[in-house]
Amino acid sequence: MILQALTSYYEKLAEQGLVARPGWGPAKVSYAIDLNADGTIFQVYSLLREPENGKSGKLIPRVLSLPLGATGRAAIKPIFLWDNSGYFLGADQKGKPKRTAECFAASKALHKTILGPLESKASQAVCRFFDRWTPEQGPTNPETAPLWQELTSGCNLLFCYDGVPVSEDPEVRKAWQRHYDTSEEGTVMRCLVTGEDTVIPPIHSAIKGIQGAQPSGAALVSFNAQAFESYDREQNYNAPVGAYAAFAYTTALNYLTADWNNRVSIGDTRVLCWAESGETAYQALTMQAMMGADDSAGEAALRAAVDSISKGRRFQWDETSLDPDMRFYVLGIAPNAARLSVRFFLQNSFGGFLKHIEEHHERLRIVKPAFEKYETIPLKWLLAETVNPKSKSKTASPHLAGDLLRSILTGAPYPTTLIHAVEQRIRAECNIGYQKAAIVKAYYLKNKHPDMPEKEVLTVALNPESNSIPYQLGRLFSVMEEIQSKANPAIKATIKDRYYNAASSTPALVFPTLVNLAQKHLKKIEASNKNASIYYNKMMGTIIDKLGSSYPKRLNLAQQGAFQIGYYHQTQKRYEKKGE
Repeated sequence: MILQALTSYYEKLAEQGLVARPGWGPAKVSYAIDLNADGTIFQVYSLLREPENGKSGKLIPRVLSLPLGATGRAAIKPIFLWDNSGYFLGADQKGKPKRTAECFAASKALHKTILGPLESKASQAVCRFFDRWTPEQGPTNPETAPLWQELTSGCNLLFCYDGVPVSEDPEVRKAWQRHYDTSEEGTVMRCLVTGEDTVIPPIHSAIKGIQGAQPSGAALVSFNAQAFESYDREQNYNAPVGAYAAFAYTTALNYLTADWNNRVSIGDTRVLCWAESGETAYQALTMQAMMGADDSAGEAALRAAVDSISKGRRFQWDETSLDPDMRFYVLGIAPNAARLSVRFFLQNSFGGFLKHIEEHHERLRIVKPAFEKYETIPLKWLLAETVNPKSKSKTASPHLAGDLLRSILTGAPYPTTLIHAVEQRIRAECNIGYQKAAIVKAYYLKNKHPDMPEKEVLTVALNPESNSIPYQLGRLFSVMEEIQSKANPAIKATIKDRYYNAASSTPALVFPTLVNLAQKHLKKIEASNKNASIYYNKMMGTIIDKLGSSYPKRLNLAQQGAFQIGYYHQTQKRYEKKGE
């Protein structure tokens, strides 16, 4: 299903002129060889450019749409109109002159075969170049000598005529297309994607742009060992995909991985998404919905769009009318040696995905500190709450990241690794902040638990009427912390730093001590502010009345979550009072 969806996406992109047709593809070239009509070199110039991401430093090759290159260059396989110096100039720095001479001869034969019958000036200039050029000319030729080290370093070169790539010549383009369309040879089998009987290529083009994979690219479909094969079929004959479908799905994937605006990395997984129509506004909105907007104004527009589409209404976004019923796909791929592993592949209507994202954000909604400007919590912030801020690596567990994203997009229960990771951080830090409280609330709203009463604990703001004992214990702990701070304004470490973990897990052991300590602090407050002492006494009494005659000996994980939310709610109420 993945290959069918990508092939269909490729056809939409090709209709819009955004990707090359079969036989053409993106190629990285560093230098251009501009020819005269007689085949001599007019000039050699650089095509290197600054990176698109704005980072200054090393220049990178220019990416152009050129005739498709050969895969598996262990054998001698020349590329039409662009290649390295071994094939074009008969010289390189590999120290294998015999093989380099064979490469040059093969490239000459290919170009003479395709361009020889043509009459255009550009095609004849290339043929005359191969007739005149000898590798010995390179170090002394006035045009190649100044750049000889760079030209023979392994970078790709491109033939031009009169300052224009020869591949732009209409006659040359037609000749290459004829050659490519009639050059398919091999085993004919039934294509699993199109259902047609066609030639099956043994190797598919590599997918580039995946962090952690080989720079030259990695294969999505590949068989390289007998253990993976069946019925004595070698290589990709085990999963027969026709030449057209193989070109289509790899071109579509490379298009997606090359787009900086519409891709995101979650752990070791590269997340790609696309709409069946090929319109990029769909994936742009989805990426923002998952990762968050850049500012509060953008967040307001984003929330309006997500709310409207998730309710089945069209919405105008980036000059595109987004259809909630549009078929939408999300693919997560990760590097695995020279191959790519599929972490997940999800498909739903566009509105269906956004509805799940909207429900996720609604579960996260909880009273927030005044300094928090954003109404929603992006995925990257949630994952950051599972990582030790003092560790060298600031990235979350790859498996947790992928599982969490999958659960958000599908509406499935959150992974248990999420709550365990967050609880571990809460115990280590002896505190629960805004994002952690939101995670605890959202987790138990989605993953139901009998010890977590939804209507009494999992509320947006403080619920003083709750009958949940762990929740009230959390409230009481927050009140006693405030009393201690009032009694000792200059104190640096409160009861939270010493007793938080014990209070949230074994309350019977520590709460009697904490209540006695609070009484001493109240007496100290009474000496300077009798009204404040009365106020805190009443607050403590109201909460203690709900606890019954004894404290629980032990709280399980869900009950500890209720304690944490109660503590967080009460603490935020404390700061809200100060603001008033």
